[in-house]
Amino acid sequence: MSGLEIEPFSDVHLDAAAQLLAERQKRHRAAEPLLDDGMDFRAEVESLWSSDRASGVVGLRDGKAVGYVLGIQKDPRWGPNVWVDPAGHAVDEAEDVRDLYAAAAARWVDEDRTRHYVVAPATDAPLLDAWYRLSFGRQHALGVREIPDVDWPTCVRLAEARDLDAIIEIAPVLPDHQDQSPVFGVVPRDTEEELRQEISEDLRNPEIANFVSEVDGHVVGNLVIAPTEVSSTHAGPARVPGAAFLAYAASKPEVRGLGTGVAMTNAGFAWAREHGYEAMVTDWRETNLLASRFWPKRGFRRTFLRLYRSIP
Repeated sequence: MSGLEIEPFSDVHLDAAAQLLAERQKRHRAAEPLLDDGMDFRAEVESLWSSDRASGVVGLRDGKAVGYVLGIQKDPRWGPNVWVDPAGHAVDEAEDVRDLYAAAAARWVDEDRTRHYVVAPATDAPLLDAWYRLSFGRQHALGVREIPDVDWPTCVRLAEARDLDAIIEIAPVLPDHQDQSPVFGVVPRDTEEELRQEISEDLRNPEIANFVSEVDGHVVGNLVIAPTEVSSTHAGPARVPGAAFLAYAASKPEVRGLGTGVAMTNAGFAWAREHGYEAMVTDWRETNLLASRFWPKRGFRRTFLRLYRSIP
C-alpha cells in the first residue's frame, strides 16, 4: 500500500499495537465467537516484545499506526527460527503485512534466522493471501468445536495404572507417522523413562482424562483430554476460555479405519460434557493426511493456521 512509513518496533508502539490486535480479534470473533474477547491485548503484545531476541516493525500512515509485525525466537528444535505468534501481527489493510514482513525479515535473515513461522487467523482470507504471496505455506491448524451430546462407547474406558505399558507401546505411533511423507515432521522423542514418568503423572492427575480403546481385550488406542490452560499453542488470541484440550490421540496402524479414533473422540466428548466443558480445542499438522481430514470431520473448525517459510 502506498504512503506506508515503516520504523522499528519500540515501547512507544505498545498501545497502538494493542489496539490493532483488539480490532483484529473483534473481526475474528465475528467469525468464531468461541474465541476470547476478554484478554489484556497490551499485555499480550508486551509479553512478546520482552521475549528473547524480539524484534519487529510498525507501519504508519499520516502518523497513525496501521499495522505491526513482531517476531520472537523459540526453542532451537525449530531450527534458526523466528515466530510471529497470534499476538505478533495485526494490520488495518492486509496488503500492508507484506511490506512490514519485508522490513522485519531483512534483519532476521541478517541474523541467520531463516525458518519463519506465522500464526494467523484462519478466517481472514485477505490476510492469509498476503502471507501466501510471501511464500508462506500452511503447516499446522488449530481447531475448536462445541461439545456434542454423544454416548460413551463401550470399547473405550478411562486408563488405569495397569495400562501404563500398553500406552507406552502406542506412544511412538504418532511420531512415527509424522516422520513419514508428506509430513516429514521430525521432532525430538522422549525416552521410555521420560514417557513412563509423564504418563504416570497424568494418570494420577484428576484434571487430565486418559482414555484407552480396546479390541478383544487389547489396548489399541490412546487419547488424552486436559484443560486448555496447559496448552502453549491455544493461548493468547488463540485461547478459547474454559475449553477442554484434546491433547493427544493415536491408534495402532492395524486398527485404523475400524472406528477406533471416532470411538475415542466420542468418549472424550462425553467425559468433557460430564465435567462441565462446553467447547473443545485440538490441533493438527495440515500435512498429516489422516489428521487433517479426521478432525474437521469430527466438527472442528479451524481458528488459526501456522504458516511456514524456510529461506535458503
